[in-house]
Amino acid sequence: MANMVDRMLRAARLDTNLYEEVEADTTAMGQAMTVVVLSSIAGGIGTADTGFGLVTGAIASLIGWYIWAFLTYYIGTKWLPEPTTEADTGQMLRTLGFASAPGLIRVAGVIPVVGVVALVAAPFWMLCTMVVAVRQALDYASTGRAIVVCVIGFLVQVAAIVAILFAVNALIASQPGPPAA
Repeated sequence: MANMVDRMLRAARLDTNLYEEVEADTTAMGQAMTVVVLSSIAGGIGTADTGFGLVTGAIASLIGWYIWAFLTYYIGTKWLPEPTTEADTGQMLRTLGFASAPGLIRVAGVIPVVGVVALVAAPFWMLCTMVVAVRQALDYASTGRAIVVCVIGFLVQVAAIVAILFAVNALIASQPGPPAA
C-alpha cells in the first residue's frame, strides 16, 4: 500500500521516472486500476451535491477515464505516432492509471468554495499528468505531440461525459414517481 501511495504522489508531481517505472512494471496494473477507481469515487463524492449524485458522478468519472484512455492510446499510436512510438495497451493503461492520481482531490468538492477550486483544478492537473504519461509511454521525443494527443482525447472525453450525464439525468427524470397516497 505504501508503494502505491508513493507512486500516486510521484505521479501527481509529474515524475517522469515514475511513468517509466510503471510502464515497465507489468505487476502494477492492479495498482493503476485502483488509482482509477479511487479517483472516480472521489469524483463521485465531490460532485454528489451537484444534482448528478454520488453513484452517477463516480460512474461518469470512470467511463470518462476509460474514454480518455482509449482515445489517447488510439490517437497516440495510430494517428500521431513518432518513429520511436511503441506501446501496448498494458503499458498505456498502467501509465494513464497513475496519471489519474490528481483526481483524488475532487473529493474536496463537498467543501464550500474549496470544492469548486478542486473540481476545476483536478481535470487540468490530470491533463498535465496525462501528457507526461503519454510522452513516456509512447516514447515521444516531443512534449508538444503528447499535448496534442491528450487535448484531443480530453475534449472528446468531456463532451462524452456531459452527454452521458444528461442522458442519465433525463432517464431518471422520466421515471414515474411514487404513487400518490
